[in-house]
Amino acid sequence: MEPEQLTLGIGTRLQHTQFGPGVVVAVRYATYLISFINHGIKEIDKTDTNLDEIIAENVTAEVETVSEVEKSLLKILRQWSDVTEVVPIGDKWIGGTMLLQTADKTLKAKEIPIDDFFHKIVMLRDRLRVLEQNINSNKKLSDEEKVSIQQYITRCYGSLTTFNVLFKNKEHWFVGEKGGKE
Repeated sequence: MEPEQLTLGIGTRLQHTQFGPGVVVAVRYATYLISFINHGIKEIDKTDTNLDEIIAENVTAEVETVSEVEKSLLKILRQWSDVTEVVPIGDKWIGGTMLLQTADKTLKAKEIPIDDFFHKIVMLRDRLRVLEQNINSNKKLSDEEKVSIQQYITRCYGSLTTFNVLFKNKEHWFVGEKGGKE
């Protein structure tokens, strides 16, 4: 098969002169992952001249990755439900501990795994988001009441910005009033 402008989709049945019959199971930028009956899954260049198309499926002019689709769906789910996303902790904090030490050094300090603490922070953030959504969709509150309550939630986010250092990605940070203004 000579190089083409179109990208073969998942499910396309192919014949390869070396590996025999196969089916496209994944599409990447420059390659296909093909499951061959007798040779298992192989990564084959899209321009490989040993490929002969049998039955094309889902042919497109562009590649749409699953991760882009997943990101879109997660965004929609987050807006309309209390589904939580996986929020990664910063690499340097993985496996670390947090030490709470009283002023009285004769008392034993409390050690808390940072992962556990981070999980609690993320749960708090997610619950604040759900609270915001419930307030904004509430039919009984006036717009003025919604704005007033929303300001308190924004201040809560602002109080939690100290913990942004724990997040791996800036997009997950808490943002208070200063960061929220355009």
